Parts: sequence; structure tokens; C-alpha cells
Amino acid sequence: MVAYISVSLHKRSLLKNQLSAISETLTMFGIEPLIFVDKYKFDLSQEKDMMAQAMMDIDNADILIAEASTKAIGVGVEVGYAKAKNKPVIYIRHHDADHSTTISGMSDFNIVYVNAEDLQKKLTEVVSENFVIA
Repeated sequence: MVAYISVSLHKRSLLKNQLSAISETLTMFGIEPLIFVDKYKFDLSQEKDMMAQAMMDIDNADILIAEASTKAIGVGVEVGYAKAKNKPVIYIRHHDADHSTTISGMSDFNIVYVNAEDLQKKLTEVVSENFVIA
């Protein structure tokens, strides 16, 4: 099982602890985390290649996790694409972050967290109840 993790490229460094918590939680359940912005590097002239790769990776993923504590058009595009492909979407945001009605409206699960530990606890609950075969 693979989880595509969608996050703002420009704000990725601010979410280091949260992305570690997500990756650790998924790995604990045998789910491979794929953080697109960490796996690939594209320059500005490669936007078509970048989106083709993102769509292929979403097609091959079982779940999409959107860390949307910072607004990013790309995260919304990836969520929309995943929903169109009938992939389950988990919307994650910090409790102080602005709520995204569009991402929330397309998500199957919403997690609002206080810190990385709280995020890990809440994600563990969602994953264990919905994505782990006993």
C-alpha cells in the first residue's frame, strides 16, 4: 500500500515534524509514504513532466494525504485528481491554519491537530480503523 503525501513545496521545510509524524505512522502500518516534493526535483520548464509524474504517482497510490496547513494550489489540484480517480483523501491541517473548504469538501477524513504528537495519534486512529486489514 502506498500513500501519496501532498504538501506545498515552498512551505515543506516548515512542516518537517508533521511530515515525519505522517511517515512514521504510515510505515508502522506497512504503508509506504511517498512525499512527492522530496522524491523529485523539477525546474520551471518541466511543469508538464512534473504534473505527469504527479498524476502517475497518484494513480499508483492507494491513499492521498493532503497536509494543507499552508495554502497551495498544487495540493488542491492533487486532491481533485485523486478524488476523480476514487482515491480516499485524508485532509490534515494545524488547528491554527485556515480551513480549506474545497479540500475538506473532497476529503473522506479530516484531521485537525495541535502538534506532531497529536497528528500522529489522530492519523494512527484513522489508518488503523480504515486502511489496515486485520
